[in-house]
Amino acid sequence: MLCGISGEAPQEPVISKNALLGVIYEKRLLEKYINEHGTDPSSGEALSPEDLVIVRSSHIVRPRPPTLTSIPALLATFQNEWDNLALETYNLREELARTREELATALYQHDAAVRVIARLSKERDEARESLSKVTISDGAANGDEMVVDNVEVLPETLAEHVDQIHQNLSKGRKKRPVPEDWVTSDEISSFVVLASNSLPVPQATSIDVEGSYAALGGWTGEAAVYSLDADKLERQLPVDEPITDTLWRGTRLYFATGQGNVKIYESGNEAATLTEHAGPVTSVSMHPGGEILGSVGADKSVVLYEVSTLKRVSRVFADASLTTSAFHPDGHLFAAGTVTGNIKLYMTKTLEQAAVFELGATVQVLAFSENGFWLAASAKGQTTVTIFDLRKEGSAAATKVLETGGSVQSLAWDYTGQYLATGGPSGVTVQRYAKSSKNWSEPFRNSAAVVSIKWGDCAKKLIAVNGDGVVNVLGVKG
Repeated sequence: MLCGISGEAPQEPVISKNALLGVIYEKRLLEKYINEHGTDPSSGEALSPEDLVIVRSSHIVRPRPPTLTSIPALLATFQNEWDNLALETYNLREELARTREELATALYQHDAAVRVIARLSKERDEARESLSKVTISDGAANGDEMVVDNVEVLPETLAEHVDQIHQNLSKGRKKRPVPEDWVTSDEISSFVVLASNSLPVPQATSIDVEGSYAALGGWTGEAAVYSLDADKLERQLPVDEPITDTLWRGTRLYFATGQGNVKIYESGNEAATLTEHAGPVTSVSMHPGGEILGSVGADKSVVLYEVSTLKRVSRVFADASLTTSAFHPDGHLFAAGTVTGNIKLYMTKTLEQAAVFELGATVQVLAFSENGFWLAASAKGQTTVTIFDLRKEGSAAATKVLETGGSVQSLAWDYTGQYLATGGPSGVTVQRYAKSSKNWSEPFRNSAAVVSIKWGDCAKKLIAVNGDGVVNVLGVKG
């Protein structure tokens, strides 16, 4: 049953009441024909839409369109599909070429930005280098060097405090006996690991002890407080900046960070942040009087702060980046190690350079002896500790070289000045100086790697931490 107009099977077949031929049409097509001509397509007689009769028939499957029933029709269809595919491929190639151009532009802009950053970094380093080499004279720079502010000196009240502490401690030290309950050489020889605890401080860098507690910090920005008596973690502190050095005095914890800050914590909370350095702070130390905090950094600056106000009170620039620092036990000298292998001694009151000792390589660590005239230091990569005599000058000041068998990352003198503890990747040693015989000996050595060590109460314990944050307490068993 096919439509008399389209020749295809009608979806809604109709016939005319007046038609004698009985031709079937598609209703939609016949109505359009009637609207245009008003007659029957077959007979030519007048016809209106009301004369149409719908033909009811059973449902049949609609046949395939005649356009796909022959080989030429199929070839035409395939040609159309190929044309569409070719156009789509062309569009994709065009988009790919445009994307490549955009990527090339982005890469060029990135390369230009990197070059600008490198140039600015170089100019910054050159400016710092020029600043560090400035020579000050009556407020003006010598020669063609830049003009900067005069070196800051301590306020009069703090200068008087430094003098008073120096006089009191230097007099008392000469007559100070060794405490009766102090550790002996035999006891040190029998040191064993009394406690070991792994704390959540990955990549630990430093440790300090205050009473029966130890504080340690790590390069990932984590810090922790550890109870030596209870052998447990007391508190965690999220410093959130790489910690390069740790200092604990009184109720305050001081952390030097790789982002140029000195962060201060009290009662577990951050109390203040000191931001005087233009680069990583490498070391912090406290004046024996407890009123002055010192810090050094990669920006070649030595900065002194007043502890009560946490304000900078003095600053001076060295000629090289600084790696470590320490106050003299009398407080009148401040020592700073440099990457060029020099140890610079400054007068605390004026930060005038008092002396320079040469170590030969980047200074890793230094520590003053409690006897008041020895300074122990070790350089990066060296397996020795050099003892400098502050009463001598130049090369003559290096009075003793102690072999430790491995590189040294930490030094600690005991309160009596008899024992010098060293720590590093090859383990811990204790070097003893016998004043009666004027000889050095090594009563203790172990092979456990550490990054920082401190003496405990009466030097009867050594507290050490390794790079994984494991704290070991060494002492006499029982």
